[in-house]
Amino acid sequence: MQMTRMLQIGFLTMLLFMVLSFYWFNQIQFRWRSDKSKRRGRLSQRELSNWESVCEPFFKGEKVFLWKEQSSAAPRSSDAAETEDYCNNLEGLLHYSQIPLTAEEINFPLAFVMTVHKEFETFESLFKAIYRPHNLYCIHVDEKSPAQFQLNLQRLQSCFSNVFLATRMEPIIYGGMSRLEADIRCLTDLQRLRTNWKYVLNLCGQDYPLKTNLEIIRHLKAFKGRNITPGVLPPNHAKVRTKFVYKQVLSASQSYVVRTKKQKSPPPHNITIYFGSAYYALTAEFVEFLLKDKRALDLLDWSKDTYSPDEHFWVTLNRIPGHYIRNICIYGIGDLKWLDKMNCLFANKFELHSYPPTVQCLEYRILKQAWNQSTITPQSAS
Repeated sequence: MQMTRMLQIGFLTMLLFMVLSFYWFNQIQFRWRSDKSKRRGRLSQRELSNWESVCEPFFKGEKVFLWKEQSSAAPRSSDAAETEDYCNNLEGLLHYSQIPLTAEEINFPLAFVMTVHKEFETFESLFKAIYRPHNLYCIHVDEKSPAQFQLNLQRLQSCFSNVFLATRMEPIIYGGMSRLEADIRCLTDLQRLRTNWKYVLNLCGQDYPLKTNLEIIRHLKAFKGRNITPGVLPPNHAKVRTKFVYKQVLSASQSYVVRTKKQKSPPPHNITIYFGSAYYALTAEFVEFLLKDKRALDLLDWSKDTYSPDEHFWVTLNRIPGHYIRNICIYGIGDLKWLDKMNCLFANKFELHSYPPTVQCLEYRILKQAWNQSTITPQSAS
């Protein structure tokens, strides 16, 4: 009899424990979902405050001690979450979901050409900052990129109807024609899908914006329909790039460009070659010109065996004077004060895991600026 009573008490205790556990678990889930929905609607002041204490000293040029092992979250495997969960999580982290869009932004849609080959998490940070639902995005993936990297990009692309992969992928060879061909492929795809975008900008996966989307739009508007392809007549050290014939070499282990002894013929149509940045902001009308005009097509064909043709093709067609600087630098926290003062729209280049928290601080800076702009009466859309 006593044994039966003990069993009954034990069963009731276990049942009560199960009921309380179920209630406790549901409460946690409810609070988590509630917090998640709130985060999508507005910028978390607590998170902003946390990043402020970390990043503001860097922007002022102050020396800050960081533990050597401090870094951002570890790279995620594509199998870490189902695609639907990944898309839902990514949507909540997009900057536009935290900062209200203005009518001025919506009425001035942009297109982006993005060439990527590594550092998926770094590219993901760039994408979160620049994505807007009314823009168009073409991603060109280096055909040589690791399979996992390409799978990650395919999964990201599948989350959005206005993001697509280029219809043909090129194996990118630094300094070769393939880099220019990647842009041409995306521009062709964008022109075929022609919506109502005003400008197309090209980026690589390790760039990051220094201006908010609204600031970028107002900067472009100031050019009143002109292209942005800064460049100059070729300096002496650059003339060799179009004087000799270059060949691309691609093997399983390496890729490079080699100069031959053969000299090139003069440019077609007596065109004067300019040199400048491989980056551009082009109008839709100019894109149609460079894809269809005979002079543009002949120059493209002539450029195929030059060195780094993307640094003379755009500026030669457009002929906008400017100052040419070619330098490759991976930015770290020591560069944040300088980057904060720059008047450029984007900076290159970043690696998310090599120099934390550089990208995270730039993301904090952009979000803070956009949040402040959303409280100011916007300019009239034009």
